[in-house]
Amino acid sequence: MSKATFDPRRFNQSNNTPFAQVMEKHLSRRNFVKRGLGISAMTAFAGVGLSACGSDDNAVTTTPTTPTTPTTPTAPTTSSAVLGFDSIAGSKTDAVAIPAGYSAYVLAPWGTPLNTKAAAWKADGSNTAEDQANSVGMHHDGMHFFPLNDAGDDGLLCINHEYIDEDALHPTGPTFDTNGKRTIIDEIRKEINAHGVSVVRIKLTNDMWEVVANDAHNRRFTGASVMDIAGPMAYTSYLETRYSPDGSQARGTLNNCGNGSTPWGTYLTCEENWPGYFVNKGTLAADQSRIGIATSSTRYGWDHLAGDDDERLDEFSRFDITPVGANAAQDYRNEANGHGYIVEIDPYNPNSRAVKRTALGRFRHEGCTFGKLAEGQPITFYSGHDSRFEYLYKFVSDAVWDPADANSSNRIAMGDKYMNAGTLYVAKFNEDGVGEWLPLTLDAVTTNGSTLASTFDTQAAIILNTAGAADLVGATPMDRPEWATVDPFTGSVYLTLTNNTKRTEANTANPRLKNSFGHVIRWDEGDSATEFSWDIFVFGAPAAGDAETNLSGLDDLNQFASPDGLAFDARGILWVQTDNGADEVTSYTNDQMLAVVPSTLVDADGKQQVISAETQAQLKRFFVGPNDCEVTGFAITPDYKTAFVNIQHPGNWPYSAIATEVTPAGMQVRPRAATVMIRKNDGGEIGV
Repeated sequence: MSKATFDPRRFNQSNNTPFAQVMEKHLSRRNFVKRGLGISAMTAFAGVGLSACGSDDNAVTTTPTTPTTPTTPTAPTTSSAVLGFDSIAGSKTDAVAIPAGYSAYVLAPWGTPLNTKAAAWKADGSNTAEDQANSVGMHHDGMHFFPLNDAGDDGLLCINHEYIDEDALHPTGPTFDTNGKRTIIDEIRKEINAHGVSVVRIKLTNDMWEVVANDAHNRRFTGASVMDIAGPMAYTSYLETRYSPDGSQARGTLNNCGNGSTPWGTYLTCEENWPGYFVNKGTLAADQSRIGIATSSTRYGWDHLAGDDDERLDEFSRFDITPVGANAAQDYRNEANGHGYIVEIDPYNPNSRAVKRTALGRFRHEGCTFGKLAEGQPITFYSGHDSRFEYLYKFVSDAVWDPADANSSNRIAMGDKYMNAGTLYVAKFNEDGVGEWLPLTLDAVTTNGSTLASTFDTQAAIILNTAGAADLVGATPMDRPEWATVDPFTGSVYLTLTNNTKRTEANTANPRLKNSFGHVIRWDEGDSATEFSWDIFVFGAPAAGDAETNLSGLDDLNQFASPDGLAFDARGILWVQTDNGADEVTSYTNDQMLAVVPSTLVDADGKQQVISAETQAQLKRFFVGPNDCEVTGFAITPDYKTAFVNIQHPGNWPYSAIATEVTPAGMQVRPRAATVMIRKNDGGEIGV
């Protein structure tokens, strides 16, 4: 979640023991060795890849050609990667900073045309809604690269677009009348079209990646795109609207922040801070109150032109979910119920429709990653609810993994197989370094000794109010759980906890009060689906922090705060990105990306170690973004020779196609979120 969109309200009114209290007791056990429930550093992670086939410039490729999730070896069980760059100093400029021996260039910035329906981006902000519907969206966030050939020099970049900056999107910002109401339809349509996801074909030509204009794969999913509903919520009365009376469809995807991918080659985009896009001016339902639906106005005023003569298919009316009709088929009281999900996209098939996978829960999703794969075993997906005092979830499929499914050409059908039926769990952390996954099912026992069936009548009802159900079973409130990722060598899962300045009670998993700096937690799954063991891998902190603050012993070359984006590459390098709001660190550097190889941090007995004063030098700063930005989204090519990093909401950048070129003093450019492509000057692998 970008700090530019963060809603500080707390919707969790449960009395569940918060993570900070748990972690406070756990901290006295910093030398604690995790119980033997999960995967130790001596256990391998079995990855599965995808088969290959060629493509040409004009063909519509429907089969991935190299692994979406590159195959990782059964042995060795420790990465052989060694970071080969010197940690860079912090930076406070209108440019990106990278290590010596690297170059960085701007790729696919906001407004880049994807086809001939869009005019070239105009620096005065005058592009139309139709232009925006056919161009790269605004405020890039999560991202994944899907190769189209064996060489990996041709592929599809899927990019999330979290939100918009209206002042940059329009020539002079949005237009209002004297009553504070929006007045121009094309402005609102442009804003809706700037949200969502872009699928962009890119090719490497003369050592430079370029957007392939007008390619058949290029397309947009916006805040208005029709999407199918799958899983427990599909065809239920909860999704009945005037637009979709049978509850089978939803319109649009909003506030797409973190992301993920699947073993069968699809993209997962996560609907995160979406509740404020809707308003209920009447009485909130329990699920609406719990998730934070607005009660007076929508975030951008898209509902202001409801009923306008030029409105199409209630395109603006749907954002006002106040009941006004005799039943749900006559209004949009259920419109918001179609949001808050993991959305699956097949980038290889331009004719496919996106699908909302409701079985994985409905909340403010931040990221979605799958756990270690084992033939004949279920697939697990992890996702955090990015708000203060919210929870960590996992979904375990009913279907068991068949490696042949990685090669299916019907990828959406694979999503149906593995993501529509299963068990949704929420995490409870205990102070002894173990934890419990609590099922969110009708027979799940609540903290008062009852079951969820006493509150919810169907699994769909639980999904509708996932966070409310998690309250009842006693989940552990966390400090903004965001992106998760899995070590390809150990199978350990890592999760960023960005910050929580409202915390007044600590627990073992969230030990610091008024936590401005955040931390990264990790866990290993146990022998059963309900067990895990955990520790804290690294604490964000300023280098000058005292011993109770700088618990990981960071120095100037790796101090950070508010970890957010998080990704392993298949070599076992962990990339940590920040969305920092702590003055102690922002005074030294802009948002950044650091790297470390966790599987190599082991003691003499092969037990995994944390970042401490003794090991902190292994954590190195690799990248710093321009002023005012958030560094977010990471992807890397199969040969590891290009890394892609997104820059969101820069203040006065980019000045040129060279990302490291500083905007001249006194010059103001219209800021454009963009992807930065990073290459090593000697043609070698990134990071080593």
